[in-house]
Amino acid sequence: MKLRLGIPKGSLQEATLQLLARAGLQVFVSPRSYFAGTNDATVECMLIRAQEMARYVEHGALDAGLTGLDWVTESGLDVVTVADLIYAKQSRGKVRWVLAVPEDSPAQKPEHLQGATVATELVAVTSRYFQQRGINVTVEFSWGATEVKPPTLADAIVEVTETGSSLKANRLRIIETVLESNTQIIANKGAWTDNAKRQKIQNLALMLRGAMEAQGRVGLMLNVRVEDLPAVLNVLPALNSPTVSTLSDKAWVAVNTVIEESLCWDVIPQLKAANATGIVEYPLNKVVV
Repeated sequence: MKLRLGIPKGSLQEATLQLLARAGLQVFVSPRSYFAGTNDATVECMLIRAQEMARYVEHGALDAGLTGLDWVTESGLDVVTVADLIYAKQSRGKVRWVLAVPEDSPAQKPEHLQGATVATELVAVTSRYFQQRGINVTVEFSWGATEVKPPTLADAIVEVTETGSSLKANRLRIIETVLESNTQIIANKGAWTDNAKRQKIQNLALMLRGAMEAQGRVGLMLNVRVEDLPAVLNVLPALNSPTVSTLSDKAWVAVNTVIEESLCWDVIPQLKAANATGIVEYPLNKVVV
C-alpha cells in the first residue's frame, strides 16, 4: 500500500514541510522535482498548488492532500474533509478573504459597490457572496498582484490576508470579511473507503494535530513536599489537571504538567517561591489530546 499525499507548493509549502517534520514525517524535496520521498516507505508526496489540490484529490491522482478550505470551497469538488489544521504562512491562525476598496473610496459597505468591478483569485466564492446579497457586480479573475489593481483596473478586490499589512501598504481599506479559511487535510472518497489508506490518513491527521498542539508549549517537572502541594497547584495553569505521583519518600510528590512557554518566565519563580524543587522545563514535540 502506497499513500499518495499532496503538499501545497508555494506560500504554504515551507510551513507545511516544517509541520510534517515535527509530526515525524520527513519529506525530502528536490528543487528540480515536484515529487518527494519521505522517511516512511508507504508515503510518497507530490508538490501541487493549493488551488489545484482538491481537483487532483477528487480525481484520484492523490489519495489525500493539504490545502485551504478556501480552495476546496472555490472548487466545489466532492472530497472528504479529514481534519482542520489551523496554521498559515506566517502564523498559527486562520486567514481571511476580505473585500477591500481604496482608502478614499466612498464605499463603506458591500451594497455601495452596485455595478462595480471586483478583482479576485476567488471568483466563485466572491460571485456567490454578492449574489446572495443581491448586489450586481462584475467579478474578474486576477492572476496575482491583486492589491495594486484598485482604483485603475478594479473598483474593489477580494484578497486573502493574515495581518492586513499588505492591504494597508497599498492604501486599501477592508469593508468586510468574505470568508475565513484554514488548512485542511482532504481525502479522495475511494481512498477513504480503503481501510489501510484511511487508517494511514487518520494517523497523519493525529500526528499533525499533536505537533500543532505542542507548538508554543513546554513540559514542566518538579518535586514538592505534600504539605506544599496545594500552593504549587495554585500556581500552575495546566492543559488538563497536572499529574501528581507519589515518590519513594512518601513526604514528597512529583508533579508533571504542560503550560504555554510564554508563561514560564513568571511561573517558574512562583513555583520556587511555593517550595517546589528540581524544576525542569523541557520541549515538546507532540501533544495528543
